[in-house]
Amino acid sequence: MTSAQSNQPRVLNPEELAAFVKIMRNIRKWSQEQLSEISGLSVRTIQRVEKGQPSDLDTRRSLARALDFEDIDALNKPYHFPTEDEIKAEKEKFDRENITLKALLLTSGKLLAQLAETTSLDLITQGFEMTREAEETFANLTDHFREYRDCADLYQERDKLDIHDGLQSDIDRLKELGVSLCYASRKVAVKFRDTTAEPTEMRTLYMVAFPLGEEPAEFATPREMPIHF
Repeated sequence: MTSAQSNQPRVLNPEELAAFVKIMRNIRKWSQEQLSEISGLSVRTIQRVEKGQPSDLDTRRSLARALDFEDIDALNKPYHFPTEDEIKAEKEKFDRENITLKALLLTSGKLLAQLAETTSLDLITQGFEMTREAEETFANLTDHFREYRDCADLYQERDKLDIHDGLQSDIDRLKELGVSLCYASRKVAVKFRDTTAEPTEMRTLYMVAFPLGEEPAEFATPREMPIHF
């Protein structure tokens, strides 16, 4: 088979699908756990796909949806396996639409409180499927962080120690449950609706939960997305 023939549209076999999913996941700087969370598939299913094991129609649909295909059956139909130039173009498109941030490990309640005092917006999310108890603890931590951020100026320095302890307790409990927190912050230009004013720069906190011991060196986030005030 010639290279031209081998690149004709066709239903990807398991080995080709494995290579394709790995390429698209790496372009997006996603871990297998993140792809699992976004696609709704189990981590074990993602691992099987990337090992070149057979997958069913629904699995391919879930992967297509997670990878932003307009047609969720695209991977169940004859498909043109991307060339090196097309992969490069896809990466450039992703880089235009997203920003890559260095992932810093968050282990201190005091540091998280300081981040609350110095940021105005946040994007807090989980990067993998957690247990119910871990989800509840992560939700508590998020609520405590936002509540403190909204009224930090009202606290006496002595009272802030209790805030530090409360946040630390949630962070420690997450670690016991196998969850690690990574964060980054940057200034974003925010334009409010129904106003002609120029965009306002606000510092934004990004905090993502990852499996303990599997923290990435960096993570990508869309340049334009809804952020919590």
